[in-house]
Amino acid sequence: MSTRVSFGKPTIDFSATLRKRVDEYFASDGKRVTDSFKMYFKTFILFLIGAGVYWVMVFTNVPAWVSVPLCVIFGLDLAAIGFNVMHDGAHGSYSKKAWINEIMAYSLNLMGGSSYMWKQKHNVAHHSYTNVEGLDDDIDIKPWIRTNESQPKYWYHRYQHFYWAFLYGFTYLLWVYNNDFKKYFTGKMGNTPLKKMSVKEHFIFWISKIVYLFLFVAIPIIKLGILKTLIGYIITSFVCGWVLSVIFQLAHVVDDVTFPLLDEKTNTLEHEWTLHQLATTANFGTRSKILSWFAGGLNFQIEHHLFPKISHVHYPGISKVVKDVCKQFDIPYIEYPTLMEALRSHIAYLKLVGV
Repeated sequence: MSTRVSFGKPTIDFSATLRKRVDEYFASDGKRVTDSFKMYFKTFILFLIGAGVYWVMVFTNVPAWVSVPLCVIFGLDLAAIGFNVMHDGAHGSYSKKAWINEIMAYSLNLMGGSSYMWKQKHNVAHHSYTNVEGLDDDIDIKPWIRTNESQPKYWYHRYQHFYWAFLYGFTYLLWVYNNDFKKYFTGKMGNTPLKKMSVKEHFIFWISKIVYLFLFVAIPIIKLGILKTLIGYIITSFVCGWVLSVIFQLAHVVDDVTFPLLDEKTNTLEHEWTLHQLATTANFGTRSKILSWFAGGLNFQIEHHLFPKISHVHYPGISKVVKDVCKQFDIPYIEYPTLMEALRSHIAYLKLVGV
């Protein structure tokens, strides 16, 4: 399928008004769009926790009742680094300096992924064509999970509202050991060709995978043995994968969002890009400062999709602006008050689309 997709033409000046109001928000007291001290401090804390837990687990002789909770903490910390440091860096919203953004984006490579692949999968495909089957690779969990009516239905999907809780935990391992390599060797992301990799990017891809295996598999085996390493690695990966999956799914695979259909004759989508984002994205648990801190503001997913180049530390502030402009133009703003309400909606939606 060609990715030369057009969005509907604006019929109201919603987008222009929203952009103007957000610009005024930053101009009012000289706020910086990127390079926040809060972001730099958070980065320091997250990497300090990760390095400290890794050192204790691998290089000290701690009993199982200590090492298991540490594996859980390590998995949560890896997810938080992904939500905060990598995500802002890869979007260019961490700093106004491109080289700093690139370094932060490479934190994904340290965790076994590929920032090169991720930018095309997420920044280009997902953010451009959110929830459009065949174009948004982030909603493609086929064949195990059916996320919308346009995907094939199999008999086991009627149980997906039960087994999702187990399956999501393996998405991190699938990502690191299967999805990246599939894209690398086929040169495609679904049916869409990937941007050609430079010699530098080929080198970084392979070195990153080797370094990851050395740090997360080889060294622990040398220090702890195969069995302990295997158990710890599975626990850490499961926790990280589960959390990453749930935070994403609650923003796009819930009852109230839409999965727009592409007009294959004209290769167009019905709404203009801004309205498309609002119809396909949901916020959740935005009153929880703990959730917002941990998830890198991705519970403010609407603001992130509308303004991906703005550091997530500003999402709580600009969400008030977005809500106000949506109310002015009578545009739906999808939000679940708590994480648990969004999770219930996600499970209910999986049941609905699976039967």
